[in-house]
Amino acid sequence: MSDQRIIAVTGATGSQGGGAARAILADPESGFAVRALTRNPDSPAARELAALGAEVVQADFYDEPSVHKAFDGAYGAFLVTNFWAHGSAAKEIEEIEVLVRAAKAAGLKHVVWSTLEDTRELLPLDDERMPVLQDEYNVPHFDAKGEANELFRQAGVPTTFLNTTFFFQGFLDAVGPQRGEDGVLTLSLPIEEGKLLSGVDVEDIGRTALALFKGGERYIGETVGLAGDHLTGAQYAAKFEAVLGEPVRFQSVPYDVFRSLDIPAADELGNMFQYYGDFDQEFTGARDLDKVRELNPALKSFDAWLADNSSKIKKS
Repeated sequence: MSDQRIIAVTGATGSQGGGAARAILADPESGFAVRALTRNPDSPAARELAALGAEVVQADFYDEPSVHKAFDGAYGAFLVTNFWAHGSAAKEIEEIEVLVRAAKAAGLKHVVWSTLEDTRELLPLDDERMPVLQDEYNVPHFDAKGEANELFRQAGVPTTFLNTTFFFQGFLDAVGPQRGEDGVLTLSLPIEEGKLLSGVDVEDIGRTALALFKGGERYIGETVGLAGDHLTGAQYAAKFEAVLGEPVRFQSVPYDVFRSLDIPAADELGNMFQYYGDFDQEFTGARDLDKVRELNPALKSFDAWLADNSSKIKKS
């Protein structure tokens, strides 16, 4: 491992960080080694990474010296923060500030930062189509990350900005097809008829990040938009129907209705889907599937993801 360049991976036991760590570990010819940061090195996920060959270290965003220590001696880092751990844009920005300071202090040569658009660039807060959240955001978990991109630039941290999107894995949980009262499987999404929804296999975040590290300096300062497919709600439903072997209809849920539901973060998620829908051409246009596939030939379309995951889809 001594001749390999170390990539520090935050959130290494989560979906994005774990995917990045596994992608690097699965490519022994890449010249990179993984230093996996986690709050609990004894967790099953952390032990699994260690068994795959990762160096697992304890680090916590709220213990800044531990992050500095974890970055020391590394070549680069895959950085991700988890808004959903606390639901606060202000806290997420504080976490990102810690990462920026640690990356700068360690002299990292290449950071891949998993981020999202700041929706306020296309949708000013005085636009009344959706409620303002947490005093100054449309979609806090988008806007905080997008706003914080500038922190990396101001600090002079050599960064590639990797804009992600909706995870296909979401269909395995809350937004998968559900059986309606009439017995028909129904894919209910807060997206208008005919509007495109970009999706990606979360594992492709890690695979694409590895390609960016391999690409090196030419990607520093660049923004890369990531998606595996751009489909309408009806197209998603048709693809579910094909693999599940029974009819699946699409039902568009009005954004205001979704925001009023008694579910966690309904207003945040309703605003997110409305942003996807209202600005679908801009959002999908920033994610060129052919270009992403050139970078990451293993990129999974929704069809490919479904083929691998159809057995996990609940048909309740």
